[in-house]
Amino acid sequence: MSCGEPHETDCDEVLAEVWLLLDRECGEERDAQLRRHLQECGPCLARYGLEEKVKTLLARTCGGDRAPDELHQKLRERIRATVLEQATVSVERTASGTVVEVNQTRVETRRS
Repeated sequence: MSCGEPHETDCDEVLAEVWLLLDRECGEERDAQLRRHLQECGPCLARYGLEEKVKTLLARTCGGDRAPDELHQKLRERIRATVLEQATVSVERTASGTVVEVNQTRVETRRS
């Protein structure tokens, strides 16, 4: 999806990383980059808002039930794999959390 307007960050990249943004799994620089895009792109902001509502609805309807840690970890890994399939990003785990950096030329996953 693209709105047809030129942006610093491509619409497809932003939409591929919406859940990382919602889950606060982006590094500070990438977070700022994605949010700048959302401020200037109405279609992406609308999609972000929809995904945010879905996340809120899921949290509310689950009634605070927590999935087993093993399932939680499998879901996180699958979400990361899906993001890597949809956009050319590299994921680097640091002591303070997960940092996502755009890499236009190849996909690479590193674990510390």
